[in-house]
Amino acid sequence: MQQQGGQMPIVSPQPPDILTNKDLLYIQDMLSWNLDAIKKAHHFASVCQDRDVIQAMNRVCQLHIRHYQSILDHLGKHAQTVNQSGGVVS
Repeated sequence: MQQQGGQMPIVSPQPPDILTNKDLLYIQDMLSWNLDAIKKAHHFASVCQDRDVIQAMNRVCQLHIRHYQSILDHLGKHAQTVNQSGGVVS
């Protein structure tokens, strides 16, 4: 992939240690999507009669709980890193 003028884009070896407002909005969306999926899967498992479907919905629920927790864990690690380096967490 080339930019105008034939120069290659600069690729950072790791993401920056900052979160932009756009990043925060996307993270909020990811948490909302997972929470919505958890609620829907739980609801469908509670109203369904078929044991196979109930088990599938419970697995879906657990999957999204793990994703939700993973996002929170990642944010917690980021907050610890910022606090240890003397940065400001807003």
